[in-house]
Formats: sequence, structure tokens, C-alpha cells
Amino acid sequence: MNELLQVENVSVRYGALEAVRGVSLVLAAGETLGLVGESGCGKSSLGRAVLALEPVAAGRVMFDGNSVTALKGAALKQFRRQAQMVFQDPFGSLNPRMSVGSAIEEVLFVHGIGASRTTRRDRAAELFRDVGLDENWLGRYPHEFSGGQRQRIGIARALALEPKLLVADEPVSALDVSVQADIIQLLKRIQRARGLAYLFIGHDLAVVREMSDRIAVMFKGEIVETGTSDQVCDNPQHSYTQKLLSAVPDIDKALA
Repeated sequence: MNELLQVENVSVRYGALEAVRGVSLVLAAGETLGLVGESGCGKSSLGRAVLALEPVAAGRVMFDGNSVTALKGAALKQFRRQAQMVFQDPFGSLNPRMSVGSAIEEVLFVHGIGASRTTRRDRAAELFRDVGLDENWLGRYPHEFSGGQRQRIGIARALALEPKLLVADEPVSALDVSVQADIIQLLKRIQRARGLAYLFIGHDLAVVREMSDRIAVMFKGEIVETGTSDQVCDNPQHSYTQKLLSAVPDIDKALA
């Protein structure tokens, strides 16, 4: 396995609360690892720790062979070019007073990509086309888009820096089932075209299975089961995984 991401015995604490306890996992280049569990189990905290958005209380995160746990300044900025997040709530992650085109251009400007605003605008237009949006909408504001369209904008912004890894934190949970299917297919198409690795975080095991090569099941801050998607879903070993499977809705028709 060509390991892109290694999480080694990582713990995340908020005061006396240990949200993540001694978690280890690996993710290969171009692979999707699904991280599934109920709300409050620590999966989002782990995702944020992977991107150095939350401090690691113990253990370490390795990316492309280098430790990112204590990165600061220019080194952290360089890492952020290679690893980006797609948020659950795209509306909350977009500035309502900024056009969506400007939001993407700002990312490029901050990281010194594009010699001019025209170049950055051309890049934003290309990203819009890549996620299935009309480039003529770049001047619009977040409230003018549907939830699914806003998530496509969030994906476009995350792709702007050409990362190797996307951490997708419940990226379809706020969307209707049919729209979920569209976003899942978009993420798969982007992965095939760009060779991205995904850490795909969710609570719906049907969605996580559809997206993932392997699945890690998280319960009360710990990984309780891992395996290929088929192994975990067809022959679950842990009682908590069995509980998650019992709550799986039927989305086959939407994903067909």
C-alpha cells in the first residue's frame, strides 16, 4: 500500500473530555477510507485533527512521510495546499457577502496561485465546470444556490489548490437522497480524474459503503472495526457495526 496518510495512536481532548482515544488508521493514495459512526463519536474531531485544525493531545499524524502534528507557519500553509476539507454545511463555510467566484479566487490569491485576477477567475471558471456548474454563475452569492449546488461550490473550492487528500465531513448528510446520489457520483468522478484520496466521514453506513474502498467504524472515540466495505457491511464483527447496519436505509434506487 502506497500510504499517503498515517494516523498513529492519536487522541484529541477538549478539556477533560477525550473525544478521540488512541486511534490509528492508514489511507493510501487514490483510496477512499470511510469513517462511520453516530453523532458525537469523535469522527469529525479526528478529521479535523488530520488537517491540523484541532491539536493532537497524543500520537501523531503523518502525511506523505512527514509529520504534520506540530506544523506551523509556512510549513502548515504548504500542508494545507495538499489536504483540504469539504464541510457538512457548505452555506456556513461560505461568506454570504462574497460572490462564490470571489470565494474561490481568494483561496488562490492567499496561496499565491495565479499571476492576475483574470488568471484566477479563469481557474475558478474551470473548477465550476469540473463540478457541473455554469461558470456564468460565478458572480452570484451563496443564498442564490440550492443545497446541492452549494456543496458543489464547496468541492470546487477544496479542489482549487489541487490537493492530494480531501477530508469530506458528512458532505451529503444535509441533502435529499437524490441529491446525495449526484454528489457521490461527482466525488467518484473527480477521484478517478485526479487520483485523490478521500477520508469520507459519515453516519449513514449505506452512503459510506457506496463511497468507500475500506471502512473504519468509530464508537465512543475509538475504532472498533475496520475492513473492506464488503467485509464490514456483509459480515460485521462488532455489535455496534451490527446496530448501524440495522438502521441502513435503502438508497439503491437513488444511486442507480
